[in-house]
Amino acid sequence: MIKKILNFLTHRIFIVGVLLLIQLLVLILILNKFEEYGWYFYIFFYVIGILVLLKIINGNANPSYKIAWIIPVLTIPIFGTLIYIIFGNKINKKGKLLEHKNKLNQILIQDEKVLKEIKDINFYNQTSYIYNNAGYPIYKNTYTEYLEVGEVYYKRLIEELKQAKKFIFMQYFIIEKGIFWNDILDVLKQKASEGLDVRVIYDDMGCIVTLPNKYYDELKKYGIKACSFNKFVPILTAKLNNRDHRKITVIDGNVGITGGINLADEYINKKVRFGHWKDNGILLKGDAVFNLTNIFLNLWDYINNTKEDLNKFKPDIKIKGSGYVQPYDDSPFDDELVSENICLNMINKAKKYVYITTPYLIIDNELETALCLAAKSGVDVKIITPGIPDKKIVNEVTKAYYNNLLDNDVKIYEYTKGFIHAKTFLVDDEIATVGTVNLDYRSLHLHFECGTLLYKTDSIKDIKKDISETLEISKQITLEDTKIGLFRSLKRAVLRLFAPLM
Repeated sequence: MIKKILNFLTHRIFIVGVLLLIQLLVLILILNKFEEYGWYFYIFFYVIGILVLLKIINGNANPSYKIAWIIPVLTIPIFGTLIYIIFGNKINKKGKLLEHKNKLNQILIQDEKVLKEIKDINFYNQTSYIYNNAGYPIYKNTYTEYLEVGEVYYKRLIEELKQAKKFIFMQYFIIEKGIFWNDILDVLKQKASEGLDVRVIYDDMGCIVTLPNKYYDELKKYGIKACSFNKFVPILTAKLNNRDHRKITVIDGNVGITGGINLADEYINKKVRFGHWKDNGILLKGDAVFNLTNIFLNLWDYINNTKEDLNKFKPDIKIKGSGYVQPYDDSPFDDELVSENICLNMINKAKKYVYITTPYLIIDNELETALCLAAKSGVDVKIITPGIPDKKIVNEVTKAYYNNLLDNDVKIYEYTKGFIHAKTFLVDDEIATVGTVNLDYRSLHLHFECGTLLYKTDSIKDIKKDISETLEISKQITLEDTKIGLFRSLKRAVLRLFAPLM
Protein backbone atom coordinates (compact mmCIF):
# COMPACT_ATOMS: atom_id res chain seq x y z
CA MET A 1 0.00 0.00 0.00
CA ILE A 2 2.79 2.42 0.93
CA LYS A 3 4.60 1.54 -2.30
CA LYS A 4 1.48 2.35 -4.35
CA ILE A 5 1.12 5.70 -2.60
CA LEU A 6 4.79 6.53 -3.20
CA ASN A 7 4.49 5.55 -6.87
CA PHE A 8 1.46 7.79 -7.22
CA LEU A 9 3.12 10.74 -5.46
CA THR A 10 6.25 10.44 -7.58
CA HIS A 11 4.45 9.85 -10.89
CA ARG A 12 4.95 12.58 -13.46
CA ILE A 13 1.25 13.29 -13.90
CA PHE A 14 0.84 13.93 -10.15
CA ILE A 15 3.87 16.23 -10.02
CA VAL A 16 2.79 18.08 -13.15
CA GLY A 17 -0.78 18.37 -11.84
CA VAL A 18 0.45 19.87 -8.57
CA LEU A 19 2.66 22.36 -10.41
CA LEU A 20 -0.21 23.44 -12.67
CA LEU A 21 -2.47 23.82 -9.64
CA ILE A 22 0.15 25.96 -7.91
CA GLN A 23 0.33 28.22 -10.97
CA LEU A 24 -3.46 28.56 -10.99
CA LEU A 25 -3.51 29.43 -7.27
CA VAL A 26 -0.70 31.96 -7.74
CA LEU A 27 -2.69 33.53 -10.56
CA ILE A 28 -5.75 33.84 -8.30
CA LEU A 29 -3.65 35.32 -5.46
CA ILE A 30 -2.13 37.88 -7.82
CA LEU A 31 -5.58 38.88 -8.97
CA ASN A 32 -6.72 39.27 -5.36
CA LYS A 33 -3.65 41.35 -4.58
CA PHE A 34 -4.29 43.69 -7.48
CA GLU A 35 -7.86 44.20 -6.31
CA GLU A 36 -6.37 46.53 -3.68
CA TYR A 37 -5.93 49.06 -6.47
CA GLY A 38 -9.71 49.18 -6.81
CA TRP A 39 -11.13 50.94 -9.82
CA TYR A 40 -7.75 51.25 -11.58
CA PHE A 41 -7.50 47.49 -11.54
CA TYR A 42 -11.03 46.98 -12.89
CA ILE A 43 -10.70 49.66 -15.55
CA PHE A 44 -7.45 48.10 -16.74
CA PHE A 45 -9.04 44.66 -17.10
CA TYR A 46 -12.20 46.17 -18.56
CA VAL A 47 -10.11 47.66 -21.38
CA ILE A 48 -8.15 44.43 -21.82
CA GLY A 49 -11.44 42.49 -21.84
CA ILE A 50 -12.83 44.72 -24.61
CA LEU A 51 -9.69 44.19 -26.68
CA VAL A 52 -9.92 40.43 -26.13
CA LEU A 53 -13.59 40.44 -27.17
CA LEU A 54 -12.74 42.40 -30.33
CA LYS A 55 -10.01 39.88 -31.11
CA ILE A 56 -12.36 36.94 -30.58
CA ILE A 57 -15.21 38.43 -32.61
CA ASN A 58 -13.00 39.49 -35.52
CA GLY A 59 -10.96 36.30 -35.59
CA ASN A 60 -11.54 33.52 -38.12
CA ALA A 61 -12.39 30.86 -35.54
CA ASN A 62 -15.61 28.87 -35.67
CA PRO A 63 -18.61 30.87 -34.29
CA SER A 64 -19.31 28.18 -31.66
CA TYR A 65 -15.72 28.47 -30.44
CA LYS A 66 -16.09 32.26 -30.25
CA ILE A 67 -19.30 32.06 -28.23
CA ALA A 68 -17.75 29.58 -25.81
CA TRP A 69 -15.02 32.16 -25.03
CA ILE A 70 -17.17 35.29 -25.16
CA ILE A 71 -19.40 34.06 -22.32
CA PRO A 72 -16.65 33.64 -19.65
CA VAL A 73 -14.96 36.86 -20.75
CA LEU A 74 -18.25 38.75 -20.29
CA THR A 75 -19.52 37.00 -17.15
CA ILE A 76 -16.24 36.75 -15.21
CA PRO A 77 -14.22 39.41 -17.08
CA ILE A 78 -10.99 39.36 -15.07
CA PHE A 79 -10.52 35.62 -14.73
CA GLY A 80 -12.16 34.85 -18.08
CA THR A 81 -9.89 37.31 -19.89
CA LEU A 82 -6.76 35.86 -18.31
CA ILE A 83 -7.79 32.28 -19.08
CA TYR A 84 -8.40 33.24 -22.70
CA ILE A 85 -5.00 34.92 -22.94
CA ILE A 86 -3.38 31.74 -21.56
CA PHE A 87 -5.43 29.05 -23.32
CA GLY A 88 -7.57 30.67 -25.99
CA ASN A 89 -4.91 32.19 -28.21
CA LYS A 90 -4.08 29.84 -31.04
CA ILE A 91 -0.41 28.90 -31.04
CA ASN A 92 1.01 29.85 -34.42
CA LYS A 93 4.06 27.84 -35.29
CA LYS A 94 3.20 27.39 -38.90
CA GLY A 95 6.40 29.08 -40.07
CA LYS A 96 8.78 26.37 -38.93
CA LEU A 97 6.42 23.46 -39.51
CA LEU A 98 5.24 24.61 -42.93
CA GLU A 99 8.82 25.26 -43.95
CA HIS A 100 9.56 21.56 -43.41
CA LYS A 101 6.31 20.53 -45.08
CA ASN A 102 6.80 22.73 -48.14
CA LYS A 103 10.26 21.29 -48.74
CA LEU A 104 9.00 17.74 -48.45
CA ASN A 105 5.88 18.40 -50.52
CA GLN A 106 7.95 19.70 -53.43
CA ILE A 107 8.58 16.02 -54.16
CA LEU A 108 4.88 15.13 -53.94
CA ILE A 109 3.73 16.09 -57.42
CA GLN A 110 0.28 15.13 -58.66
CA ASP A 111 0.27 12.83 -61.70
CA GLU A 112 -2.06 14.66 -64.08
CA LYS A 113 -2.82 11.41 -65.93
CA VAL A 114 -4.38 10.03 -62.76
CA LEU A 115 -6.51 13.15 -62.31
CA LYS A 116 -7.77 13.01 -65.89
CA GLU A 117 -9.08 9.50 -65.30
CA ILE A 118 -11.48 10.80 -62.61
CA LYS A 119 -14.70 11.58 -64.45
CA ASP A 120 -16.88 12.34 -61.40
CA ILE A 121 -16.63 16.12 -61.07
CA ASN A 122 -17.62 16.03 -57.38
CA PHE A 123 -14.83 13.65 -56.45
CA TYR A 124 -12.41 15.48 -58.78
CA ASN A 125 -13.09 18.66 -56.79
CA GLN A 126 -12.63 16.79 -53.51
CA THR A 127 -9.24 15.33 -54.41
CA SER A 128 -8.14 18.64 -55.92
CA TYR A 129 -9.02 20.40 -52.67
CA ILE A 130 -6.78 18.04 -50.69
CA TYR A 131 -3.85 18.44 -53.08
CA ASN A 132 -4.17 22.21 -53.34
CA ASN A 133 -4.61 22.83 -49.60
CA ALA A 134 -2.87 19.96 -47.83
CA GLY A 135 -0.28 19.11 -50.49
CA TYR A 136 -0.96 15.39 -50.93
CA PRO A 137 -1.61 13.84 -54.37
CA ILE A 138 -4.01 11.03 -55.21
CA TYR A 139 -2.62 7.76 -56.54
CA LYS A 140 -3.52 4.64 -58.44
CA ASN A 141 -1.38 1.49 -58.21
CA THR A 142 -2.15 1.00 -54.52
CA TYR A 143 -3.53 -2.10 -52.85
CA THR A 144 -5.91 -1.37 -49.95
CA GLU A 145 -6.97 -3.77 -47.21
CA TYR A 146 -9.62 -2.81 -44.68
CA LEU A 147 -8.82 -3.87 -41.11
CA GLU A 148 -12.22 -4.08 -39.45
CA VAL A 149 -11.20 -4.56 -35.84
CA GLY A 150 -8.16 -4.16 -33.59
CA GLU A 151 -7.36 -7.86 -33.51
CA VAL A 152 -7.04 -7.96 -37.31
CA TYR A 153 -4.97 -4.76 -37.28
CA TYR A 154 -2.66 -6.30 -34.65
CA LYS A 155 -2.14 -9.50 -36.64
CA ARG A 156 -1.47 -7.73 -39.96
CA LEU A 157 0.79 -5.10 -38.37
CA ILE A 158 3.03 -7.74 -36.78
CA GLU A 159 3.13 -9.72 -40.05
CA GLU A 160 4.20 -6.70 -42.07
CA LEU A 161 6.74 -5.49 -39.48
CA LYS A 162 8.46 -8.88 -39.57
CA GLN A 163 8.95 -8.52 -43.34
CA ALA A 164 10.69 -5.11 -43.10
CA LYS A 165 14.00 -4.93 -44.98
CA LYS A 166 15.06 -1.26 -44.85
CA PHE A 167 13.18 0.92 -42.40
CA ILE A 168 10.21 1.14 -40.03
CA PHE A 169 8.53 4.44 -39.06
CA MET A 170 5.86 4.45 -36.34
CA GLN A 171 3.89 7.46 -35.08
CA TYR A 172 1.19 6.99 -32.42
CA PHE A 173 -0.82 9.07 -29.97
CA ILE A 174 -0.77 6.36 -27.29
CA ILE A 175 1.73 3.59 -26.62
CA GLU A 176 1.20 1.45 -23.54
CA LYS A 177 3.31 -1.41 -22.26
CA GLY A 178 1.36 -4.64 -22.60
CA ILE A 179 0.78 -7.54 -24.99
CA PHE A 180 0.29 -5.35 -28.08
CA TRP A 181 3.25 -3.02 -27.61
CA ASN A 182 5.57 -5.70 -26.21
CA ASP A 183 5.07 -7.88 -29.29
CA ILE A 184 5.75 -4.89 -31.56
CA LEU A 185 8.80 -3.87 -29.52
CA ASP A 186 10.28 -7.36 -29.85
CA VAL A 187 10.12 -7.00 -33.65
CA LEU A 188 11.52 -3.45 -33.56
CA LYS A 189 14.46 -4.57 -31.40
CA GLN A 190 15.22 -7.40 -33.80
CA LYS A 191 15.01 -5.17 -36.87
CA ALA A 192 17.16 -2.46 -35.26
CA SER A 193 19.79 -5.09 -34.40
CA GLU A 194 19.80 -6.11 -38.08
CA GLY A 195 20.68 -2.53 -39.04
CA LEU A 196 17.28 -1.25 -40.16
CA ASP A 197 16.38 2.40 -39.65
CA VAL A 198 13.70 2.13 -36.94
CA ARG A 199 12.01 5.31 -35.68
CA VAL A 200 9.19 5.96 -33.24
CA ILE A 201 7.24 9.15 -32.44
CA TYR A 202 4.74 9.19 -29.59
CA ASP A 203 2.69 12.01 -28.13
CA ASP A 204 4.01 12.96 -24.71
CA MET A 205 0.60 13.90 -23.31
CA GLY A 206 -1.07 10.88 -24.86
CA CYS A 207 1.44 8.62 -23.11
CA ILE A 208 1.74 10.51 -19.83
CA VAL A 209 0.08 7.71 -17.85
CA THR A 210 1.11 4.80 -20.09
CA LEU A 211 4.88 5.30 -20.46
CA PRO A 212 7.63 6.43 -18.09
CA ASN A 213 9.12 9.89 -18.53
CA LYS A 214 11.72 10.06 -21.33
CA TYR A 215 10.81 6.60 -22.60
CA TYR A 216 12.60 7.49 -25.82
CA ASP A 217 15.91 7.05 -23.96
CA GLU A 218 14.97 3.44 -23.22
CA LEU A 219 14.13 2.83 -26.88
CA LYS A 220 17.43 4.32 -27.98
CA LYS A 221 19.25 1.65 -25.97
CA TYR A 222 17.83 -0.90 -28.39
CA GLY A 223 19.01 1.05 -31.44
CA ILE A 224 15.56 2.53 -32.04
CA LYS A 225 15.49 6.24 -32.86
CA ALA A 226 12.68 7.78 -30.83
CA CYS A 227 11.24 11.09 -29.70
CA SER A 228 8.13 12.48 -28.07
CA PHE A 229 5.98 15.20 -29.59
CA ASN A 230 5.15 18.41 -27.70
CA LYS A 231 6.65 17.43 -24.38
CA PHE A 232 4.17 18.02 -21.59
CA VAL A 233 5.56 20.68 -19.26
CA PRO A 234 3.83 22.15 -16.19
CA ILE A 235 3.18 25.58 -17.68
CA LEU A 236 -0.30 27.00 -18.28
CA THR A 237 -0.32 27.51 -22.05
CA ALA A 238 -2.45 26.84 -25.13
CA LYS A 239 0.38 24.63 -26.36
CA LEU A 240 -1.04 21.87 -24.14
CA ASN A 241 -4.01 21.56 -26.53
CA ASN A 242 -2.02 20.66 -29.66
CA ARG A 243 -1.47 16.90 -29.58
CA ASP A 244 -0.21 14.48 -32.21
CA HIS A 245 -3.30 12.28 -32.58
CA ARG A 246 -2.02 10.47 -35.69
CA LYS A 247 -1.50 6.70 -35.92
CA ILE A 248 0.84 5.72 -38.73
CA THR A 249 3.19 2.85 -39.55
CA VAL A 250 5.36 2.93 -42.69
CA ILE A 251 7.46 -0.08 -43.66
CA ASP A 252 10.17 0.22 -46.35
CA GLY A 253 8.13 2.97 -48.01
CA ASN A 254 5.97 0.26 -49.58
CA VAL A 255 3.54 -0.58 -46.80
CA GLY A 256 1.51 1.89 -44.76
CA ILE A 257 -1.02 1.31 -42.00
CA THR A 258 -3.21 3.95 -40.40
CA GLY A 259 -6.59 4.31 -38.68
CA GLY A 260 -7.95 4.82 -35.19
CA ILE A 261 -5.94 2.17 -33.35
CA ASN A 262 -3.33 3.06 -30.75
CA LEU A 263 -0.74 0.60 -29.48
CA ALA A 264 -2.48 -0.38 -26.24
CA ASP A 265 -4.22 -3.59 -25.18
CA GLU A 266 -7.80 -2.27 -25.01
CA TYR A 267 -7.61 -1.53 -28.74
CA ILE A 268 -7.22 -5.25 -29.46
CA ASN A 269 -9.59 -6.34 -26.66
CA LYS A 270 -6.85 -7.90 -24.58
CA LYS A 271 -7.95 -5.55 -21.82
CA VAL A 272 -11.65 -4.83 -21.38
CA ARG A 273 -12.55 -1.35 -20.18
CA PHE A 274 -15.77 -0.31 -21.94
CA GLY A 275 -17.16 -3.53 -23.34
CA HIS A 276 -16.02 -4.57 -26.80
CA TRP A 277 -13.65 -2.02 -28.36
CA LYS A 278 -14.68 -1.55 -32.00
CA ASP A 279 -12.01 0.12 -34.07
CA ASN A 280 -10.59 -0.06 -37.57
CA GLY A 281 -7.66 0.70 -39.83
CA ILE A 282 -6.55 0.64 -43.43
CA LEU A 283 -3.46 -1.08 -44.87
CA LEU A 284 -1.89 0.32 -48.05
CA LYS A 285 0.73 -1.13 -50.38
CA GLY A 286 2.12 0.82 -53.30
CA ASP A 287 2.42 4.39 -54.50
CA ALA A 288 0.05 6.08 -52.01
CA VAL A 289 2.23 5.05 -49.07
CA PHE A 290 4.56 7.90 -50.09
CA ASN A 291 2.09 10.40 -48.58
CA LEU A 292 2.21 8.63 -45.20
CA THR A 293 6.02 8.59 -45.35
CA ASN A 294 5.93 12.33 -45.96
CA ILE A 295 3.56 12.91 -43.03
CA PHE A 296 5.87 11.02 -40.68
CA LEU A 297 9.10 12.64 -41.86
CA ASN A 298 7.61 16.13 -41.79
CA LEU A 299 6.89 15.82 -38.08
CA TRP A 300 10.16 13.98 -37.42
CA ASP A 301 12.13 16.83 -38.98
CA TYR A 302 10.08 19.39 -37.04
CA ILE A 303 10.74 17.71 -33.70
CA ASN A 304 14.41 16.92 -34.29
CA ASN A 305 15.30 19.95 -36.42
CA THR A 306 16.60 17.74 -39.23
CA LYS A 307 16.21 17.74 -43.00
CA GLU A 308 15.50 14.40 -44.63
CA ASP A 309 15.93 13.56 -48.30
CA LEU A 310 12.49 12.16 -49.01
CA ASN A 311 13.66 10.61 -52.28
CA LYS A 312 15.45 7.92 -50.26
CA PHE A 313 12.14 6.65 -48.92
CA LYS A 314 10.06 6.33 -52.09
CA PRO A 315 8.11 3.13 -52.78
CA ASP A 316 10.11 0.68 -54.91
CA ILE A 317 7.48 -1.96 -55.66
CA LYS A 318 4.85 -2.00 -58.39
CA ILE A 319 1.32 -2.75 -57.26
CA LYS A 320 -1.78 -2.87 -59.42
CA GLY A 321 -4.55 -1.96 -57.01
CA SER A 322 -8.16 -1.00 -57.57
CA GLY A 323 -9.46 2.56 -57.48
CA TYR A 324 -7.72 5.66 -56.15
CA VAL A 325 -6.09 6.39 -52.79
CA GLN A 326 -5.15 9.70 -51.15
CA PRO A 327 -3.66 9.78 -47.62
CA TYR A 328 -3.63 13.29 -46.12
CA ASP A 329 -2.91 15.10 -42.87
CA ASP A 330 -4.32 18.03 -40.93
CA SER A 331 -2.51 20.50 -38.68
CA PRO A 332 -3.73 23.06 -36.13
CA PHE A 333 -0.81 25.34 -37.03
CA ASP A 334 -2.44 26.61 -40.20
CA ASP A 335 -5.82 28.15 -41.00
CA GLU A 336 -7.12 25.28 -43.14
CA LEU A 337 -9.63 22.85 -41.60
CA VAL A 338 -8.72 20.03 -43.98
CA SER A 339 -10.45 17.20 -42.13
CA GLU A 340 -13.69 19.10 -41.55
CA ASN A 341 -13.85 20.33 -45.13
CA ILE A 342 -13.37 16.79 -46.43
CA CYS A 343 -16.28 15.66 -44.25
CA LEU A 344 -18.43 18.57 -45.43
CA ASN A 345 -17.68 17.83 -49.07
CA MET A 346 -18.61 14.18 -48.64
CA ILE A 347 -21.89 15.01 -46.89
CA ASN A 348 -22.88 17.77 -49.31
CA LYS A 349 -22.17 15.70 -52.44
CA ALA A 350 -23.81 12.47 -51.27
CA LYS A 351 -26.67 11.22 -53.46
CA LYS A 352 -27.85 8.04 -51.71
CA TYR A 353 -26.35 7.67 -48.26
CA VAL A 354 -23.76 8.80 -45.73
CA TYR A 355 -22.68 6.33 -43.04
CA ILE A 356 -20.48 7.60 -40.20
CA THR A 357 -18.83 5.93 -37.22
CA THR A 358 -17.37 8.16 -34.51
CA PRO A 359 -16.61 7.85 -30.79
CA TYR A 360 -17.64 11.48 -30.18
CA LEU A 361 -20.27 13.63 -31.86
CA ILE A 362 -19.43 17.18 -30.81
CA ILE A 363 -19.83 19.12 -34.02
CA ASP A 364 -19.97 22.73 -35.07
CA ASN A 365 -22.88 24.43 -36.82
CA GLU A 366 -21.46 23.77 -40.30
CA LEU A 367 -21.33 20.00 -39.86
CA GLU A 368 -24.66 19.85 -38.06
CA THR A 369 -26.36 21.87 -40.79
CA ALA A 370 -24.80 19.73 -43.54
CA LEU A 371 -25.96 16.48 -41.90
CA CYS A 372 -29.49 17.81 -41.37
CA LEU A 373 -29.79 19.22 -44.88
CA ALA A 374 -28.58 15.98 -46.45
CA ALA A 375 -31.08 13.93 -44.43
CA LYS A 376 -33.96 16.31 -45.21
CA SER A 377 -33.02 16.08 -48.90
CA GLY A 378 -33.56 12.33 -48.91
CA VAL A 379 -30.02 11.11 -48.27
CA ASP A 380 -29.89 8.21 -45.81
CA VAL A 381 -27.68 9.62 -43.03
CA LYS A 382 -26.69 7.13 -40.33
CA ILE A 383 -24.27 7.79 -37.48
CA ILE A 384 -22.97 5.15 -35.05
CA THR A 385 -21.76 6.30 -31.63
CA PRO A 386 -20.70 4.30 -28.53
CA GLY A 387 -23.16 2.38 -26.39
CA ILE A 388 -20.65 2.29 -23.55
CA PRO A 389 -18.70 5.60 -23.37
CA ASP A 390 -15.08 6.00 -22.36
CA LYS A 391 -15.73 9.50 -20.97
CA LYS A 392 -19.15 10.07 -19.41
CA ILE A 393 -19.11 13.87 -19.60
CA VAL A 394 -18.03 13.84 -23.25
CA ASN A 395 -20.75 11.29 -23.98
CA GLU A 396 -23.31 13.62 -22.38
CA VAL A 397 -22.17 16.32 -24.80
CA THR A 398 -22.52 13.86 -27.69
CA LYS A 399 -26.10 13.09 -26.63
CA ALA A 400 -26.81 16.81 -26.46
CA TYR A 401 -26.64 16.84 -30.27
CA TYR A 402 -29.12 14.00 -30.74
CA ASN A 403 -32.39 15.94 -30.59
CA ASN A 404 -31.79 18.35 -33.43
CA LEU A 405 -30.25 15.66 -35.65
CA LEU A 406 -33.15 13.26 -35.03
CA ASP A 407 -35.67 16.06 -35.61
CA ASN A 408 -34.12 16.52 -39.05
CA ASP A 409 -34.24 12.85 -40.11
CA VAL A 410 -30.65 11.91 -39.25
CA LYS A 411 -30.57 8.35 -37.90
CA ILE A 412 -28.42 7.71 -34.84
CA TYR A 413 -27.33 4.31 -33.53
CA GLU A 414 -25.41 3.31 -30.41
CA TYR A 415 -23.03 0.35 -30.54
CA THR A 416 -24.54 -1.85 -27.85
CA LYS A 417 -21.57 -4.19 -27.41
CA GLY A 418 -19.29 -1.45 -26.12
CA PHE A 419 -17.18 1.47 -27.30
CA ILE A 420 -16.83 2.31 -30.98
CA HIS A 421 -13.59 4.18 -31.62
CA ALA A 422 -13.55 3.85 -35.43
CA LYS A 423 -13.56 7.10 -37.40
CA THR A 424 -15.14 6.31 -40.76
CA PHE A 425 -17.13 8.06 -43.49
CA LEU A 426 -18.75 6.04 -46.29
CA VAL A 427 -20.71 7.60 -49.16
CA ASP A 428 -22.69 5.99 -52.00
CA ASP A 429 -20.61 2.77 -52.29
CA GLU A 430 -17.83 4.82 -53.90
CA ILE A 431 -16.06 7.13 -51.44
CA ALA A 432 -14.76 6.51 -47.93
CA THR A 433 -12.32 7.86 -45.39
CA VAL A 434 -10.59 5.89 -42.64
CA GLY A 435 -8.37 7.79 -40.24
CA THR A 436 -7.79 9.35 -36.85
CA VAL A 437 -10.29 12.22 -36.98
CA ASN A 438 -13.05 12.25 -34.37
CA LEU A 439 -16.10 14.41 -34.96
CA ASP A 440 -15.24 16.80 -32.15
CA TYR A 441 -13.59 20.18 -31.79
CA ARG A 442 -10.29 18.80 -30.55
CA SER A 443 -9.74 16.62 -33.62
CA LEU A 444 -11.10 19.10 -36.13
CA HIS A 445 -9.43 22.24 -34.73
CA LEU A 446 -6.62 21.46 -32.27
CA HIS A 447 -4.94 18.13 -33.01
CA PHE A 448 -2.54 16.84 -35.64
CA GLU A 449 -4.57 14.25 -37.55
CA CYS A 450 -4.44 12.08 -40.65
CA GLY A 451 -6.78 10.09 -42.85
CA THR A 452 -7.00 8.17 -46.10
CA LEU A 453 -9.50 9.04 -48.82
CA LEU A 454 -10.61 6.01 -50.88
CA TYR A 455 -12.42 6.12 -54.21
CA LYS A 456 -13.79 3.01 -55.95
CA THR A 457 -11.36 0.69 -54.18
CA ASP A 458 -12.25 -2.94 -53.46
CA SER A 459 -11.87 -2.19 -49.75
CA ILE A 460 -14.94 0.06 -49.83
CA LYS A 461 -17.12 -3.05 -50.12
CA ASP A 462 -15.51 -4.38 -46.93
CA ILE A 463 -16.11 -1.07 -45.17
CA LYS A 464 -19.79 -1.14 -46.11
CA LYS A 465 -20.11 -4.77 -44.98
CA ASP A 466 -18.52 -3.92 -41.62
CA ILE A 467 -20.72 -0.87 -41.04
CA SER A 468 -23.85 -2.83 -42.03
CA GLU A 469 -22.98 -5.60 -39.58
CA THR A 470 -22.27 -3.04 -36.86
CA LEU A 471 -25.65 -1.39 -37.46
CA GLU A 472 -27.34 -4.75 -36.94
CA ILE A 473 -25.97 -5.01 -33.40
CA SER A 474 -26.53 -1.35 -32.57
CA LYS A 475 -29.59 0.28 -31.05
CA GLN A 476 -31.36 2.92 -33.11
CA ILE A 477 -32.01 6.00 -30.99
CA THR A 478 -35.44 7.63 -31.14
CA LEU A 479 -36.70 10.97 -29.91
CA GLU A 480 -38.36 9.06 -27.08
CA ASP A 481 -34.89 7.96 -25.91
CA THR A 482 -33.81 11.59 -25.64
CA LYS A 483 -36.53 12.54 -23.17
CA ILE A 484 -34.76 13.16 -19.88
CA GLY A 485 -35.30 15.15 -16.69
CA LEU A 486 -35.01 18.92 -16.43
CA PHE A 487 -31.73 18.84 -14.51
CA ARG A 488 -30.03 16.56 -17.03
CA SER A 489 -31.38 18.63 -19.92
CA LEU A 490 -29.89 21.79 -18.39
CA LYS A 491 -26.62 19.95 -17.80
CA ARG A 492 -26.43 18.93 -21.46
CA ALA A 493 -27.32 22.44 -22.60
CA VAL A 494 -24.47 23.94 -20.57
CA LEU A 495 -22.03 21.24 -21.65
CA ARG A 496 -22.90 21.81 -25.30
CA LEU A 497 -22.37 25.55 -24.90
CA PHE A 498 -18.80 24.97 -23.74
CA ALA A 499 -18.17 21.93 -25.95
CA PRO A 500 -15.65 23.80 -28.14
CA LEU A 501 -13.41 24.29 -25.10
CA MET A 502 -13.38 20.64 -24.03
